[in-house]
Amino acid sequence: MLSLIPSPTIQFKPLFPSKTIKPLKPFSSKSSIQSVLQWNRKPELAGETPRVVVITSGKGGVGKTTTTANVGLSLARLGFSVVAIDADVGLRNLDLLLGLENRVNYTVVEVLNGDCRLDQALVRDKRWSNFELLCISKPRSKLPLGFGGKALTWVVEALKSRQEGSPDFILIDCPAGIDAGFITAITPANEAVLVTTPDITSLRDADRVTGLLECDGIRDIKMVVNRVRTDMIKGEDMMSVLDIQEMLGLALLGVIPEDSEVIRSTNRGYPLVLNKPPTLAGLAFEQAAWRLVEQDSMKAVMVEEEPKRRGFFSFFGLGVLAVTVGLEVGSVVFPILLIR
Repeated sequence: MLSLIPSPTIQFKPLFPSKTIKPLKPFSSKSSIQSVLQWNRKPELAGETPRVVVITSGKGGVGKTTTTANVGLSLARLGFSVVAIDADVGLRNLDLLLGLENRVNYTVVEVLNGDCRLDQALVRDKRWSNFELLCISKPRSKLPLGFGGKALTWVVEALKSRQEGSPDFILIDCPAGIDAGFITAITPANEAVLVTTPDITSLRDADRVTGLLECDGIRDIKMVVNRVRTDMIKGEDMMSVLDIQEMLGLALLGVIPEDSEVIRSTNRGYPLVLNKPPTLAGLAFEQAAWRLVEQDSMKAVMVEEEPKRRGFFSFFGLGVLAVTVGLEVGSVVFPILLIR
């Protein structure tokens, strides 16, 4: 029998100097999720800057905007300059999740019409000055007929050449669906983060969107699996991360567990990654941002645990085989999901 690979003991470096984050306990068969966040170094930015990343899914309600807000602020906390563009026309929500809805006075539409400058439309976050928000249009408004992928590409090029300096990351929050709004959002991007959930409707849409992204020339596509529930995976009522990765064939950027704190943070306009103490979902978003910086990925692997021999059938050498879905980062396997 193969024994379960234990979680290694890791020395943590806290993000907040005034607080101390204790190391996680070693993994046991009774544990469900473990998350490793802290590193003793700053991530090294890979690729040419600015990196233009579109966050999409195809299906609505899977967590695109939540991912954009939390990953964007995580990047800012790591010391990188970030501009987040809400490309959802008429149904923008990114400003609400960031708590900036009362500070959006101008949008890209006013910039294109000559009513304001681009720097006037950018909303700088007071908590992290290297994070800025740019909205395409105001709520319940319609875009001009001439607005499309070329106009958004012009906005991105203007951000690259502004006097304050080019940002390190430009994150584009893509609207749901695969219509004109989707085409507009993916046009200036050279990377994509595909957000999906472990249900068949979301996975089918994600597979369709992956093909459209590749047809548009975007080859660097990574996947974030959101709203993972280990209790349902253990009961075989939800697909595991390994199943999803094998089905879509994409590099795994992060796994976000189901967390009730997400709803609370959304209603407060306070992103999850800013919570003290951090939650599991917040730690997972931090990890995803770290891997995005270094263009790294995770890999779901299978780790077997020696079956427990008890009861009548143990007399015949029979037992229940527990299968753990772990995340392979380099040569270390971090178990996160337990299924039976």
